[in-house]
Amino acid sequence: MNISAQAIQIGPVVIRFYSLALIAGVLAGTWLFSLLGKRKGISSEIAWDCMLWFFIGGIIGSRLWHVIFPSASSGLTFGYYLSHPQLIFAVWNGGLGIPGAILGGAAGMVLFCRRYRYPVSSFLDAGAPGLALGQAIGRWGNYFNQELYGAPSDLPWAISIDPQYRLPNYADQATYHPLFAYEMILNLLNVGALIWIGRKFEDRLRPGDIFALYLILYPVERFFLEFLRLDIVSFGSLNLNQTIMAVTAVCAAAYLIVTRARNADTK
Repeated sequence: MNISAQAIQIGPVVIRFYSLALIAGVLAGTWLFSLLGKRKGISSEIAWDCMLWFFIGGIIGSRLWHVIFPSASSGLTFGYYLSHPQLIFAVWNGGLGIPGAILGGAAGMVLFCRRYRYPVSSFLDAGAPGLALGQAIGRWGNYFNQELYGAPSDLPWAISIDPQYRLPNYADQATYHPLFAYEMILNLLNVGALIWIGRKFEDRLRPGDIFALYLILYPVERFFLEFLRLDIVSFGSLNLNQTIMAVTAVCAAAYLIVTRARNADTK
């Protein structure tokens, strides 16, 4: 057995810490979903059954997001993937996008609910804190891969990045903001906030409100973290992820405002 900074190798089998972090995030998120789902009439068995649909949808969505919108640091383009379609499925080479994972995972959950005739909004609301928890744990995979670090920094909590993992323009910089850790901490705060709001205002919340709140909290968090990110996804002069996060947060906020205004008019 050989243990490196990124993986454990047992004979021909290589187990990457990145993969273990993602799996741990999925399991922990589903566990929390199974607990919170009971308050909405969702049994633990159903929650765990739904996990597979969410996981498959999330993997497909996150990979497609990277393929269509690869980061500048990857050196790849959508056109390159089109001319080398076999690489689209090579997830072991890296390249997963969180926005795509959220979209794909939510789509998988919706399909599960449609297939077995469960209320979609209840599943999305119960699953939102678990999604945030899964993201928080999964971000540790970026630590093992020495990726998703922010701008150069000499702060006490700055992390060292080995030369082979530094972006070319920052080859002479050794320490950086641990951007993945910032996102992890903020996601954990999101977990607490969503659970607290869901219980404190349970009698005042409408179906879908908790998931809409998640679509405000995480995008706002990600919007500001993008200012520290070095390997941005560009679309012309725009930071694509930052732009999409801003639009998502505004749309989610508008949804809450409009649905509450309509509810007030009907009383």
